[in-house]
Amino acid sequence: MSGARLFRVKGRVQGVFFRDSTRCVAESLGLTGHAINLADGDVEVLACGDSDALDKLEIWLHEGPPLSRVTSVLAEEIETPEFTGFRTR
Repeated sequence: MSGARLFRVKGRVQGVFFRDSTRCVAESLGLTGHAINLADGDVEVLACGDSDALDKLEIWLHEGPPLSRVTSVLAEEIETPEFTGFRTR
């Protein structure tokens, strides 16, 4: 079953290759969407695809890349938007 989740990742997640690492993991799982820095220092991740892959991404988001320090991950199921690929900004 496919779907979409919107994540808000808090902690030391900017300036530590979090977005690019998220893109690599998401692409390896066959997910589409985006990872963007927010003005308050959080990272927003929107991921679309298979629910098992979304679960795996969510587990990874709690850990993040080696230089990050994730303090919390908020997840929300949303309507599936149309995306091609996975982008960062």
